[in-house]
Formats: sequence, C-alpha cells, structure tokens
Amino acid sequence: MNGYDVTIIIPAYNEETGLAKFLNDLMRLAGEKNWEVIVIDDGSSDRTAEIAAESGARVCRHPYNKGYGASLKTGIRNANGDTVVMMDSDGQHDPADIEKLIGQIGEYDMVVGARGQSKGMRAPGKKVLSLVANYLSGMNIPDLNSGFRAFRKETIFQFLHICPNGFSFTTTITLAYLRSAYSVKYLPIPAEARVGRASNVSFFKDGYKTFLLIIRVIVLFNPLKVFVPVSIVMMGVGILFTIYGILRFGRAPNIGVLTILTSVLLFFMGIMADQISALRRERKLD
Repeated sequence: MNGYDVTIIIPAYNEETGLAKFLNDLMRLAGEKNWEVIVIDDGSSDRTAEIAAESGARVCRHPYNKGYGASLKTGIRNANGDTVVMMDSDGQHDPADIEKLIGQIGEYDMVVGARGQSKGMRAPGKKVLSLVANYLSGMNIPDLNSGFRAFRKETIFQFLHICPNGFSFTTTITLAYLRSAYSVKYLPIPAEARVGRASNVSFFKDGYKTFLLIIRVIVLFNPLKVFVPVSIVMMGVGILFTIYGILRFGRAPNIGVLTILTSVLLFFMGIMADQISALRRERKLD
C-alpha cells in the first residue's frame, strides 16, 4: 500500500521563483491531508530541483528539456495516488483550491479549474481556438488549456499515447475526455499572474500547432465533424462553378466538376474514418 489517495504533479522548467512562491504552503497542506507531491524537473538550469527537494517534495528529473507534456506523462506514470492533480509551477494557483477540484472527483472523471477571460495579444487567438474546439467537440469549454485539473488516474492512461510532449497536452486530454463520453466539470478558479520567467509559448507558432492538434484529435474521435462540413462547402462551391460555366460558356467547367468529385470523395473518406474510429473504441471496450 502506498498510503496516498491523491498525487499532485507539478511540471517545472526553470521555475525556481514560481515554485518558491507556493511550494512550502502546498507541502504543509499535503502533510495534513496525506497527499503525495511530485515535482518534475524538466532539465532546468536553475535551482528548480533543489528548491523542490528542500521543500520535501518527491523530485523526478529529466536529463534534458523534453517538454510540458512529457513532464506530465512522467508525473502520471510515477503517481501513487488514485486521483491525480496537475498544477502549474508558476505560482498562478492557490494550493487551497485543490480540495475544490478533488471534491468533485467520483461524480466527474475530470475536474478543471477554469480561469477568467484571457487578456492581451493572445486573447483573440485563444477565443478563436475555443470556438473551434467548442464546435468540434460539441461542448462548451470555458478554459481549453488550463494547467490546473484533477482526474482519476485509471482514465488517463488510454490517452497518453496520443498526447503531445509539448504544451498542448492539456488541450488533447480535454478533447479526448469529452469525445470519449467521460464526465468533465469546470470550476471557476481565480488565477494570479505568473511569476518568474516569461512564458515561452509563442502566439503564432504554438497557436497554429494547437489548431492542427484540435483537428487531429477530433478526427480521431469524431471525424465526421471535420469531413462533412468541408465536403458540403466544396460541393456548394463546385455547383456554383458548374452553374456559372453553363450559363456563361454553355458547358460545365473542369474545375467545377473536379470540386464536386472532391467533395464526394471527402464525404466517403469521412465515413471510412468514422468507421475506423468506431472500431478503435469497440476494441478498447473489449
């Protein structure tokens, strides 16, 4: 028996300032509640690992920087608790809010601490990504990539192989849980401004990667949401081109016919992808 019901995992890369802000308070609370705390040092060049060890946390060290998602995978694989809580290392989250999340586990498979509206240059991009994710998932997602969430450990392992090693880990498991009919709860949680080093998330590069990731995950779980709308749009465009060609030149233009044929092919590709997705789900149930 490991003696822990809850494991808190904290991925950290050069976050000595952020960790110092809250880790002692977290360890004091963890001692009272008999929680396990694991800090994953992702190849830091500062005192991140030393600060974590001095606080009494269990430290897992990567020999080099592997990424946010890779750190979470390490923490999950080393967790002894049946319930896992992941939280950021930049001091945004209050350890006292952990009990709000784990108190909902049981009724829900994942509970997410949802932050307020984003501000600054990233806000429009995050809004667009959220709208796309809401449509493709069929759910309202208040905070797509919150790093503060709790989940049952047994439910996460089936998704680790599709989760990226980068920052989009949280986006992937959010969509994977929703599309696999797991119960997800969003709780409004206040979040402070990060402390220490500036975020290394790039608005354009990482935003584009996240957009592609959303499409990829939904194609895995609900491909018709992607293929059918694209097929319909292309069919409409093809019909308009064909009608215009007949009225203007007295014949159907090649581009119109090719666009219509492409839309039909996309539709049947979507049907095939949906069948493959259904077979994957049935195999997991077996």
